Amino acid sequence: MGAKVNFFMLRAVDFHSNILVSLTCTAYLYSAINAVLMQKIFLTLSVFFIFNICDAQNITGTWQGNLEVQGSTIPIVFHIVKDSSNQLSASFDSPSQHAFNIPCNAVVVKEDSVFLMMQSINGKYTGRLQPDNSKITGTWHQSGAAFALDITKTSNTVEIKKQNRPQTPKPPYTYLSEDVIYFNADKSLQFGATITYPSAVNKKFPAVLLISGSGQQDRDETLFGHKPFAVIADYLTKKGFLVIRVDDRGMGKSTGNFATSTTADFAKDVEASLDYLEGLPQVNKNKIGLIGHSEGGMIAPIVAGQRKEINFIVMLAGPGIPIVQLMREQSVSVMESNGIPAKIANAAGQIFSIFANEINQNEDSATTHAALKRKFILFAQQSDTAIRNALELNDTSKFDENITDTYKRFSSPWYKYFIAFNPQPYLQKLHCKVLALNGSKDVQVIAKSNLAGIKACLQKSNSPKYDVIEIPGLNHLFQTCVKCDPDEYGDLEETFSPKILEIMGNWLDTNVKK
Repeated sequence: MGAKVNFFMLRAVDFHSNILVSLTCTAYLYSAINAVLMQKIFLTLSVFFIFNICDAQNITGTWQGNLEVQGSTIPIVFHIVKDSSNQLSASFDSPSQHAFNIPCNAVVVKEDSVFLMMQSINGKYTGRLQPDNSKITGTWHQSGAAFALDITKTSNTVEIKKQNRPQTPKPPYTYLSEDVIYFNADKSLQFGATITYPSAVNKKFPAVLLISGSGQQDRDETLFGHKPFAVIADYLTKKGFLVIRVDDRGMGKSTGNFATSTTADFAKDVEASLDYLEGLPQVNKNKIGLIGHSEGGMIAPIVAGQRKEINFIVMLAGPGIPIVQLMREQSVSVMESNGIPAKIANAAGQIFSIFANEINQNEDSATTHAALKRKFILFAQQSDTAIRNALELNDTSKFDENITDTYKRFSSPWYKYFIAFNPQPYLQKLHCKVLALNGSKDVQVIAKSNLAGIKACLQKSNSPKYDVIEIPGLNHLFQTCVKCDPDEYGDLEETFSPKILEIMGNWLDTNVKK
């Protein structure tokens, strides 16, 4: 059967995925397993580290090694330097993922022991410096998983492949662009945003608020050098719309604690942005809409159902089925795209559902733990040898520890809200126009079942106009893909399909501007 998969590493994937080191973003955290997609999971860790540096004279330099994760080789490069006051600092690169100069927030060297902390990905590296000072034998730790990683000092420079992003708009623009700061109603949160609008004088424009996917995003929804929201804003502004795109909580010019927030909090942030937008003199208040990608496509119906002034929404791979079902499908699809046999992927998907449903049903962790252990033992007993071997289900003595570790990863405020969410009641309450789009090659939000769910809900809604469309050949980021797995997102030059821009633009021309 090939590769083994530790089913306790199952993890909900960020729809959009905050991708850094193939070791998500957070949310949409990839919906596969860390053991297979560990390299793609960003988490935020709010811990302040105080550390001392000792015996550091032999550690400075460039260190390179290969992380082996379920048959994939991920080059990792550490750069360790010492300043004039003898203090060490470090950064690391993941060249295959186009991720460079990621800071290490702690560097500790004591005799031959080495410790590097990478707060931004909830990771650390621990190792032992060999006597000749040319090699460190150690372990990469991230989100409860550990992988052997030996790194060697090298004078070779790492080749950085230049990212060609031809769609990213560059000044001078043919329209007006302003960076703005505004606040929510009680002034507890500040938001940083960019507004673009046509240069026509004394005219009011239809307006669009862009809502990013899960994981902490900047206003351009930047990923692997791609800036899809900048591309969308540029296109729509040239078509006569005012567009606002906003930094998420704790990102860029926006304040707030992202790590302790849920989708419901992000929906409130959208409402604060709408309040600001409606106060702009350039805005036609009768033609205001939302465009949400991934989790943003989940937030748009929440807000639109509460705000009667919303004239339209566009859902870009927004969910139309209960999240447990969506994430199970995503988990299976992503695993299969990474070479896991369908039989094993489906079995792991069943386990994901068991875990998620049990967490949704029980608040008490002890009750949840006991129920999960019983169900996993029964699942192991009922599974054939191939599944037990592939999912490492034979040693039930490890279940307690693994359940505890996995439960911790599933129990963040954002994740608990997210996995219990059902978008269908919100879709059924919509009274605005709706355009729902999904790429046929999306392995994170599966088009067939998702669009069917959206369509069934909209048929029960008060929406005066809706269109539900599957677009051939596009992935979750609406890129024209080849392999169509998440590993490819950064390799593609296309940021956002011109076909989708045209579909959105024509739909908005017909249903909003006229």
